[in-house]
Amino acid sequence: MSLSKLLRILLLVAAGLLGSMILCLLGAYLYVSARLPKVETLADYRPPVITRILGDDGALIAELYRERRILVPVSSMPRQLIEAFVAAEDSKFYHHQGVDLGSIARAALKNIRAGGIVQGGSTITQQVAKSLLLTPERKFSRKFKEAILAWRMEQHLTKEEILYLYLNQIYLGHGAYGVQAAAENYFAKNVEELTLAECAILAGLPQAPSRYSPYRHLKKAKDRQRYVLQRMTQEGYIPADAAAQAFSEELVILPRNKPQIPGAAYFTEQVRRYLEQTFGSEQILTGGLEVHTTMNLAMQQAAQQAVRNNLRRHDRRQGYRGPLRTLDKQEQELFLTEQTATWPEAPPVGERLEGLLVKGSKQNLMVRIGSYTGLIPRKETTWAGNLQVVAEDQPVKIDSDKKRIQLPAGSVLLVEVVKSQKDGKLGLSLAQEPEAQAALVALDPSSGEVKAMVGGYDFSQSQFNRAIQAKRLPGSAFKPLIYAAALDKGYTPATIVLDTPLIYREKGEQGQEKEWKPKNYRGSFSGPTSMRRALARSYNVVTIKILQDIGVRYAIGYAKKLGIESPLAADLTLALGSSAISPLELATAYSVFANGGVRFTPNYISRVIDRNGKVLESVDPADFPEGADDQQQLIRNPSERVISPDTAYLVTNLMESVVQNGTGFRAKALGRPAAAKTGTTNDLKDAWFAGYVPQLMAVSWIGYDQERSLGKKETGSRAAAPAWVEFMKVALKDLPRQNFPVPDGIEFRPIDPDTGLLAPEDGSEVFIEAFASGTAPTHYALEDKQPNAQDFFKLDLEDL
Repeated sequence: MSLSKLLRILLLVAAGLLGSMILCLLGAYLYVSARLPKVETLADYRPPVITRILGDDGALIAELYRERRILVPVSSMPRQLIEAFVAAEDSKFYHHQGVDLGSIARAALKNIRAGGIVQGGSTITQQVAKSLLLTPERKFSRKFKEAILAWRMEQHLTKEEILYLYLNQIYLGHGAYGVQAAAENYFAKNVEELTLAECAILAGLPQAPSRYSPYRHLKKAKDRQRYVLQRMTQEGYIPADAAAQAFSEELVILPRNKPQIPGAAYFTEQVRRYLEQTFGSEQILTGGLEVHTTMNLAMQQAAQQAVRNNLRRHDRRQGYRGPLRTLDKQEQELFLTEQTATWPEAPPVGERLEGLLVKGSKQNLMVRIGSYTGLIPRKETTWAGNLQVVAEDQPVKIDSDKKRIQLPAGSVLLVEVVKSQKDGKLGLSLAQEPEAQAALVALDPSSGEVKAMVGGYDFSQSQFNRAIQAKRLPGSAFKPLIYAAALDKGYTPATIVLDTPLIYREKGEQGQEKEWKPKNYRGSFSGPTSMRRALARSYNVVTIKILQDIGVRYAIGYAKKLGIESPLAADLTLALGSSAISPLELATAYSVFANGGVRFTPNYISRVIDRNGKVLESVDPADFPEGADDQQQLIRNPSERVISPDTAYLVTNLMESVVQNGTGFRAKALGRPAAAKTGTTNDLKDAWFAGYVPQLMAVSWIGYDQERSLGKKETGSRAAAPAWVEFMKVALKDLPRQNFPVPDGIEFRPIDPDTGLLAPEDGSEVFIEAFASGTAPTHYALEDKQPNAQDFFKLDLEDL
């Protein structure tokens, strides 16, 4: 066979092989291409974005998301940021049509040498295709698909549109998707505020966000930054001196604050539950809703702090329970080593943490926290009793009767940092976590808006929201509801009721006779007593007699229209608050008195807006000028007059006397008109303080989840009122002092407090009493006339 013939055969075979390869590639392209997603869908780019929960002033209080992403247009991004990413990730971005064959060839050689996929060589366009249209598998087939999709994308999208997709989609570490979220994460600023040095840091992250994290590996992040700046210089984006200056710039890494504002967790969890029920979890985690709530952030944080401080004070009054645990020598060394790693710098003032008791003197207890030494002054431990520090081989001994506790060296104590000195010494106080729980809820009575809601000591320890989920006995805090019902049955604040012993007998289930002898808190009786004085002093017997006179069923119906939804006991114990209700229910009822007899349903949300700016829900009809469509809802919270303005004012006026002359005296610390009532249950298991000023109503509750006594003398005034007062002082500091408005129908008359009858205005013991129109007495008290007990429950004043 001649050489020319052989060459001709070889050429034909090569042509056949080449044709076969082309046909195979064409067939593969047609096969794969037909099964690839449509790039046209990228024109409607709708990635998962965060749902933002805002306070009543528009401040961010929480975020809900699956991927933390905030979309920003390319026009808002610094040019240097775009150039940094292009230089580092795809220098030929503006010149290729989606695929860079040179980069692919270099990556292929590396992959062949490594025996697997170690380098991608993907362009920015290919990365977008992989992220948005393909699965993240590392196979050669996926690279083929990437190339096809990248080419198609370049035909349908502009370079700026591709950059928009890339810079908003890319993962940049620590939960941040896109450059805006990353700018917030690392530098606590918006993307348009980034410096060249910061742009280079972000552009160095896509290859390995964890490895180059400026939080964890600042040196590696700086090395990567140098590489990005060098690439920008090589591509002609920046001069060399600008790169050098940017590299020398000191980076200030400011970790983004947690998306959950401290102290707001109970409120935002209630909002989250509502959103999930209304829109579904997928929508709130990916849909980018903007949720405007009624929360006042300053009030909310004040409420949480007031609850915590009050629980800690109460816990101290119950005594010290001893150390958390004791450690042997080896355990002590391990404990201090771990703490040294946790606290390379001194813990901040206010931090509560564990410390190791080293020794004690007459003046101080010495405590080690890692490499730091702290002192607890003995004078600060008097609440804990007599603390005796003994050798570490001795046991812990607690003598509750003598308030004496034996603490061995090596005991682990809970302490709070109160002072950090320049010499490294720490000023500490002895602490312990409260065992009791508490709740506080505050409403704007004129709208029903919940301004603050705290459901416990610490949301991270217990998500049970006691402000709305706990049903506890309100005790005497329920009495104003009974008195309001009585006022609408003909009683007046001046009505005299005999505070005398009562005995009720009834048959038990087994036929045995049982006796109930209600008594007042102090066990004594006051005889003829006005309604005003009876409420101010929280007399039980008077309230029981009033309830028996007006009727239990009537009182239950009255309480229901005030906003009490829980079942109520249909017997006379109702007068003493024997039916469990939530703090929010009590707040709703009291708000009716504060709002002149008009009831609103408590509400948390004022507006919900979707990612496109469309209002989905709102309390304002103006948000739906053409009416709500099928996807929109007007949140209706209509006001309803449930009692007269006169009755509402009289109850408020009565509760002002509770503050001025009775058990609510702690509210006088506000220095402004306030109406309030304490509540204490049998065996001191629950303590309440509910009260209001014209602009704000709040309820404070404290008790144990597993019901037991709060301790000796732990009444509503002592155990619950301090949290209320502390909260209200902060909440009202920017609100003007106001008097409760007096309805036109209210009349004021001089009254003899002993008889409830009219008295000369110049009398020595005259009291100016308030009456609803037409209910004031018309007779004057006689000097020698004393009220008699002709009516066991209520004296007929007109017959005197």
